[in-house]
Amino acid sequence: MTSAALPRKIKKTTVMSCIFSTISHTYHYHTSREVILNLLKNFTAGIVAVGLAGGMATAAHAFECKVKDASMAKPGGFPDRPLTMIVPYGPGGGSGQVAAGMAKAVTELTGVDINRDHKPGGSGTVGMTAYMAMPTDGYNVLEHIDDASSAHALDSSKPHPGKDLIPLVISQVTFSQIYIRTNEDRYTDWPSFVEWVKKQGGKATIANVSKEGSMERVLMKFITDESGMEIQQISFDKGAPRYGALLGGQVDALFEQPGDVRKFLDAKQFKPILTLYTERPAAFSGVPTHMEMGMKFEPLYRFRGFYVHKDAPADRVEWLKWAFQRGYCQDSYQKFNESKFMNVIDSYRDTNGAIKLINDSIDQYRAVYKSMGMDVK
Repeated sequence: MTSAALPRKIKKTTVMSCIFSTISHTYHYHTSREVILNLLKNFTAGIVAVGLAGGMATAAHAFECKVKDASMAKPGGFPDRPLTMIVPYGPGGGSGQVAAGMAKAVTELTGVDINRDHKPGGSGTVGMTAYMAMPTDGYNVLEHIDDASSAHALDSSKPHPGKDLIPLVISQVTFSQIYIRTNEDRYTDWPSFVEWVKKQGGKATIANVSKEGSMERVLMKFITDESGMEIQQISFDKGAPRYGALLGGQVDALFEQPGDVRKFLDAKQFKPILTLYTERPAAFSGVPTHMEMGMKFEPLYRFRGFYVHKDAPADRVEWLKWAFQRGYCQDSYQKFNESKFMNVIDSYRDTNGAIKLINDSIDQYRAVYKSMGMDVK
């Protein structure tokens, strides 16, 4: 994975000073300005390396299959029965959808069925705990997201997704947006939304994930600090209840990634009012970015991938790497990714690229958690 420079119009010093101002306004430090600036300098550089790596662009990313072998012999007949895929989130959200898409692609490629077992709860911790207790014979695989990296960054006793697990493939990297109901009449765009929220005295609500320190929560902290608004974050572990809460009017807005709510966008039920990205993606050319709205922080990105336990037999691991990385190349999976706006960013990372992405993410989150005064273990 290679790093890319910041866009010309964004200066690193501006980003650093803005984040410093944001954090120092919100948290009370007993640390010198120089120490914090050095910390944030490293944090900002890390975000740029991960967030903009892999050729992010506003145009659709040109797909090229990196796995040239169209087939691979099964080691010792493995697998001779279906695989089990643990999914630490509900079936209606982004993880459920990508798990279904990849399982279909691998089965098409290999003829091996994959049974998906959803174990939501604790922002992925329930599923991770269940997976780590399963047999390590290679028949059990795990879908997980960047929450696994942020969890380890906050508490090093949690599994390290690049050491305790072996990444088979990262198959999605995406940006986030804020949505309202299309028929909403109290506000229609980001400026009017911020204006309305500020008048609510802290009673306005936005649906989000429950895990403190997650990508979503960190970004919302940056957003509220830099826009000067106070909004309650209503927690949901599963995607479907989050979306239902917005549809039903139980919350005023939703923080999510566009691919996860594609059907609501196509049905014109949800309307994006803010994109957390460095430029306007072509698919959302009418939606302003946070930077256009005066917020200068570098966005964090959601990534999803598939893993196997580090103690799985080596020959089985190699077959699983091939199956999932070549599965990424299947027409069905590419069409799925395109339908989820995953061709805006180069979503593919092989095992080595995934490990680098994970390690960089852990370093980033650990730095920002420390700067926010969180108890990093």
